[in-house]
Amino acid sequence: MVRTQIYLTERQRNELAAIAKTAGKKQSELIREAVNLLIDQAGFSRREAVLREAAGIWKDRADLPDFKATRAEWDRN
Repeated sequence: MVRTQIYLTERQRNELAAIAKTAGKKQSELIREAVNLLIDQAGFSRREAVLREAAGIWKDRADLPDFKATRAEWDRN
């Protein structure tokens, strides 16, 4: 792990201390959990944005096979 410092407002610090006491965890553990949640959410948002940008990128291509016909052939076998 890498040590880092953060600044919290007094309210944040007090609420974090109360949550840590109730949960039986260290404040640093709660902060790491919160950072992991943020990273997971941001990662999902980035993936979703990439998929949205990629949607329809092949729609105007004339050099691709007829996928409906190909699929129909597969379904017959």
